[in-house]
Amino acid sequence: MWAILSKNRDAGLLVLRIWLGAVFLWVHGVPMLFKGDVVKTWQTVGEAIQHWGIGWPPPKFWGFLAMLTETGGIVLFIAGLLFRPSCLLLAIVMAVAATSHFAAEKTVELGFHKGAYAIELGIIFFCMIFIGPGKYSIDRE
Repeated sequence: MWAILSKNRDAGLLVLRIWLGAVFLWVHGVPMLFKGDVVKTWQTVGEAIQHWGIGWPPPKFWGFLAMLTETGGIVLFIAGLLFRPSCLLLAIVMAVAATSHFAAEKTVELGFHKGAYAIELGIIFFCMIFIGPGKYSIDRE
């Protein structure tokens, strides 16, 4: 049984890319495009970069880049096109999100609790840089 599973590693990577990507797009990408005042959302999201000591360009710009990464980058992740660069950008966005959660909380325990989702996704995207998209991808190596 284990031999069959290891022979279908690439199918597992495809399922991971589709499922994780679709959920991420639905939860993070689509709301940044269509939910409420998107420019205000970009402003709020972009302000998180200030925890890294970056104050220029303005937060709306960084929020717009986060939106592009969370929509376009995740679509590239699903398709397996420009896979590693998109994983790197997604991991960076998740690192900024986790930092924002830590900065907003008074204790490390609360910071981990609030930022766990961003940390977990960031680690997955970071690890996927090394694993690659598998053979079922548009830019198959």
